[in-house]
Amino acid sequence: MTDKDLYFYEPSKGHGLKHDPFNAIIAPRPIGWISSRDSKGHVNLAPYSFFNAFCYVPPIIGFSSTNWKDSVENIQQTGEFVWNLATMDLAKHMNATAAHVAPEVDEFEVAGLTAVPGKLVNVPRVGESPVAFECKVSDIVRLKGADGKEADAWLTLGEVVAVHIDKAMIKDGVYQTAAARPIVRAGRRGDYFEIKPENMFEMVRPD
Repeated sequence: MTDKDLYFYEPSKGHGLKHDPFNAIIAPRPIGWISSRDSKGHVNLAPYSFFNAFCYVPPIIGFSSTNWKDSVENIQQTGEFVWNLATMDLAKHMNATAAHVAPEVDEFEVAGLTAVPGKLVNVPRVGESPVAFECKVSDIVRLKGADGKEADAWLTLGEVVAVHIDKAMIKDGVYQTAAARPIVRAGRRGDYFEIKPENMFEMVRPD
């Protein structure tokens, strides 16, 4: 493609479009549906669209929070959290937990979800979710730009210390990614995709 075929902009000067394309381009993104508990025992459940895995050994996952939200505060206080897989069947429940409510409000109750106690952490998982990772925090990092200026965003990283998987998601010893019909985040205010078995293809890396 030549320059005339491309729309070009510098983010620091604005994108000039109806909606910022950044998070629509970096898509789809898995959803960080994070449950946590503060030092007083209040439980929180919230989705984050900046989420992913970062390391095999030890297994580390992380999510980025724009602004210092309850999840980050809780995790800083207790050092623990749980990631829950968001699926098509749980989409509306997940969206309900995105509501802005007071720290003492239990989003499990708001969304009509079952809070199941963790085995290795004192944080509940979503009982209806087919997969959950219990995590212990390894780092909380405030992000900053190339100029060193701090951003109003924090990356929370945690080691996965326990894994819960619905046995129906495992076939011949292999976890079936699409079986749970995970939902993933696209762009704009409310765009999502559903992962379906028919959309999968295999491509083995060259030796």
